[in-house]
Amino acid sequence: MQNALLQTRKDSKTMATTSSASPPLSALYSPAITIVDQNNASTISTVHQDIIETHIFTRLDGPTLASASCASTHLHALASQENLWTNICHSTWPSTTSSRVRHVISNFHNGPRSFFSDAFPLAIEPVSFGNSSENPPDLPSEIISAVDIYYKKELIFSKVVETETVSAWFKCSPFRVDLLDPKEAVSTRIPNPDKDDTCRYLEEDMELSWIIIDPIGKRAMNLSSQRPVNVHRHWLSGEVQLKFASVVGGGGIGVATELVQCGVVVTCGGSAKGEMHVREVSLQLDDMDGMYLNGKESLVMLTRGMAGKRRRGKKRESERKKEVEEFLERKRERKERKMRREGTLDTLCVAFGVSAFASSLLFLLFR
Repeated sequence: MQNALLQTRKDSKTMATTSSASPPLSALYSPAITIVDQNNASTISTVHQDIIETHIFTRLDGPTLASASCASTHLHALASQENLWTNICHSTWPSTTSSRVRHVISNFHNGPRSFFSDAFPLAIEPVSFGNSSENPPDLPSEIISAVDIYYKKELIFSKVVETETVSAWFKCSPFRVDLLDPKEAVSTRIPNPDKDDTCRYLEEDMELSWIIIDPIGKRAMNLSSQRPVNVHRHWLSGEVQLKFASVVGGGGIGVATELVQCGVVVTCGGSAKGEMHVREVSLQLDDMDGMYLNGKESLVMLTRGMAGKRRRGKKRESERKKEVEEFLERKRERKERKMRREGTLDTLCVAFGVSAFASSLLFLLFR
């Protein structure tokens, strides 16, 4: 019994010694430690800027980098490096690597960053400047088209075309930009569809970017809906036609050019090896009456579109497609109203003719 009491006393002393050696629980949450942790978590300046620029910012895409630059003045300064935005432009649009486009982009207000802000496929708010023939904006003497086409995120076509806009032939002729000659074709890795149902995957896997650049005004605009708004396969030739589109505005209310559709057509045809070739890539503008605009009218609309405001959001593709659907619906309603007016005029003309004939007949009978 005595040995048991001695052992109990020894255990009590050991616990007391251990308890006195360990720090109190409140010390683990001391104010000093809390302040240090808060400071380390609240400032990004503790991370070396070379790590941020080399290992973080180089892995971001354009929208993410722009969002990161708004977090603090320190990140804004680091995210404004021209080489970062140059690499983003080149990786997003390989056509911008051409020497002419690189030179034009370098002359933008903030260089490649301003170009990316203009050319990223954002929804463009139509702006109204009255009738398209009144008070036209300063028109550029040249426009540059930078076009890139992807299939399943793989580049299959890229080209830059320069178009002069000062000749009388351009101003009076229907506006059309063709990237391929009639006998030219570009091979792809797209399998040739043997049924109409197999064309549906093109609507999901094909992407297009068509950037119009004004080298004088230092503005740009992406005309593409990014994904096709319509895919059609010709029943006889088997060619597949994909249409990309966007809607811009600038005409007065009620006129045919109140809204204008910028339509990009990509035609793919089959080959002997079973793969498809790109045979046509073209751009045209048509108004709400279904008439194609000439060079001068198209240039006015494109210039006003480049000056329009951008709506930044995550649903760019759906917005573009919705705008095209609304344009087609308004176009249909306009056509119906025009047909009703013409029908009313035809009825009035027939009634007037019958009345004139009846009057003449009565005059002859009772003369």
